[in-house]
Amino acid sequence: MEITKEKYEYAQARIDALLPQITENTPMDDPLMLELLIVTDIVEAYEEVHCQIPVPTLGEIILDALDTAGMTSKQLAEKIGVSPSRISDYIHNRCEPTLRIARQLCQILSITPAEMLGIG
Repeated sequence: MEITKEKYEYAQARIDALLPQITENTPMDDPLMLELLIVTDIVEAYEEVHCQIPVPTLGEIILDALDTAGMTSKQLAEKIGVSPSRISDYIHNRCEPTLRIARQLCQILSITPAEMLGIG
């Protein structure tokens, strides 16, 4: 069964209506809880097909982390001990860092290893 945009929007509206009526003490077999589980599944199924968020590239992750840290790529290069052009290569996805450099990027920029590997 294909989930249409109309069904998706209806399911979202039902979630909004049901959530205020359900507490952490609501039993799993309560009709409202059962309906909430069904409409949540509908929303998730629709979003899985139509609303996928692209995984950021390593370069995007590094740029975002640089911005958050208030650091320039030149400053990062100095801290890691590589040339600024090497940092540019990472940012523009022309090459990937070695394990040693990746570990330093994680530590200096507060990037999790999972993010670095594209699994987080």
